[in-house]
This record gives sequence, structure tokens and C-alpha cells, in this order.
Amino acid sequence: MPADVRLWSDYVSPYAFVAKAWAYELEQDYDITLEWRPYTLDIASFQQSVADRDPHHWRRVRYASMDARRFANKQGLVLKGPTKVFYARPANTGMLYAQQHGCFRRFNDFVFDRFWRRELDPEDVAAVEALLIEAGAPAGFATFLDGHGGAEHDRLRAEAEAAGVFGVPTFEFGGELFWGGDRIGMLRERLDEKGVARR
Repeated sequence: MPADVRLWSDYVSPYAFVAKAWAYELEQDYDITLEWRPYTLDIASFQQSVADRDPHHWRRVRYASMDARRFANKQGLVLKGPTKVFYARPANTGMLYAQQHGCFRRFNDFVFDRFWRRELDPEDVAAVEALLIEAGAPAGFATFLDGHGGAEHDRLRAEAEAAGVFGVPTFEFGGELFWGGDRIGMLRERLDEKGVARR
């Protein structure tokens, strides 16, 4: 029986973007069920609003962008800095809708790729719905977002925080958290220690 691994992610995180391929490789290499879940970052709450950032915060932001771009360049990915601070609840709820309709991988790839090329506003419900339809989902996302889909997104976010999640990407296995794509090596070690079979 496959082991359960959860991955908390947000489309506007450059670190989640560059960890996507590593997550796919993890699922390919191990007998696991990798459950992607949205964790929508409230960036202004922990990095301050753009207007309120002091020089220290800007140095951190510039370094984080440079670091993520190095990982992206190694993978041949385009990573353009966002034009503003986004709260990507619509796009992240789209993850749940895509899963429900069997087109998660295509949607996941589309959103990450287009957001980081500055071709998608993750707050634009109509744009997210168009991308879902392109990925193979039926129309109806706006109703889903306004109803039980949005409520499920919010419930999962609260569940993540109760489990100790504070950033993305965060992997969860056996009640243990592994934050950041650079912790995948540690997660692989733990899967081996627990006897999870390799494919």
C-alpha cells in the first residue's frame, strides 16, 4: 500500500515553483501517494507590505529572488519577479477543482509556468477558470470558489497551520514536516528509513 505524503504549495511562491519537478520525481521514485494541497501565503503579514519594507527586508527579498532564480535556471524555467504581492486564493482553490476533475497535473503546470512568465493573474477568477477549462475541467469554477471549494480551501489552510505549516513548499510524512525543496533529500532518507519501497 502506498505511503501518504502531503505537499503544501502556493502558485505565487518561487520556491514552490522550482520544487515542482523535484516533487514529481519523488512520486516517480517511491511507492507513495503525493497529495498536493493549497496553502495560500499571506505574504504581507510576514514580509510586510511593499510600502512598509525596510532595507533589511528588501535585502532578504532580493536574495530570495536570486536564490530561486538560480534553481529555476538549472531547470530551464522562466522566473520573472511578480509585479505586485498577490493573494492567490482563486488559483490555489483551482488546484482543488482540477483534482476533482482529473486534470491536476496539467493545471498545476499551466499555472506555475504562466504566473512566473507574468501571463496569469492568480487573483482573476475568470482567468483561473479559463485555465482550468484549457486543462480539461468543466466550467463552473466560480461557483465552486464561492461555495464549498472556497470553504474547503480555507479549512485546509487552517489544518496546515494546526499541523505547523508556515511556508511552502512543505512536505508532510508521518506527522513530520520538511520545509523547502532543499529538504527533499531528508524526506527521501526518511522514506528509506521507514521502508517505503522504491518504484
